[in-house]
Amino acid sequence: MKLEEFSILVIDEDTDRAAIVERGLAEGGYTRVSRIGTSYNLVERVQALAPDVIIIDLENPDRDTLEQMFQVSRAIKRPIAMFVGQSDSSMITASVEAGVSAYVVDGLRQDRIRPIVEMAISRFNAFDQLRRERDEAQAKLGERKLIERAKGILMQQKGLSEEEAYALLRKNAMKHNRKIYDIAQSVITAFQLEF
Repeated sequence: MKLEEFSILVIDEDTDRAAIVERGLAEGGYTRVSRIGTSYNLVERVQALAPDVIIIDLENPDRDTLEQMFQVSRAIKRPIAMFVGQSDSSMITASVEAGVSAYVVDGLRQDRIRPIVEMAISRFNAFDQLRRERDEAQAKLGERKLIERAKGILMQQKGLSEEEAYALLRKNAMKHNRKIYDIAQSVITAFQLEF
């Protein structure tokens, strides 16, 4: 998808500030832009709009408004650029932990909007790739542990060697056209039912 095709949601109560962002997006070639304020049910409203990118613009955010924004960033896995007028280190830390991809203090200028959006998208994609790789590695480790546990049960219950236990799991997986960890889970479940 070309950057210009992304749908962008601007969250801002101040129409003048929002207009600066919207003009910057228009100059950058973005045509699918909508805006909402920070009133109630923000997460649900953002989910209903399903934007590709979210821009949050807060002049001087209070804790309640920040918490709403962090709920949005945790619930909706999208690139988020946050513009704030004032900041402190705890706000920056909380923003990064909540998943904000670009955090800009006192830098709301039309000509900076497109590069900041592009950076937010790029950074989000890089972190998303790392997150997927981590999740995949954790899943594989979990599967490996499950197989090891099933082998241990087979070794103990049937007096098999480790190689024989693995061969039995593999044979049954092939016979039933299933994955080895599925067969391992069945072995563990059957063992738990017996005891």
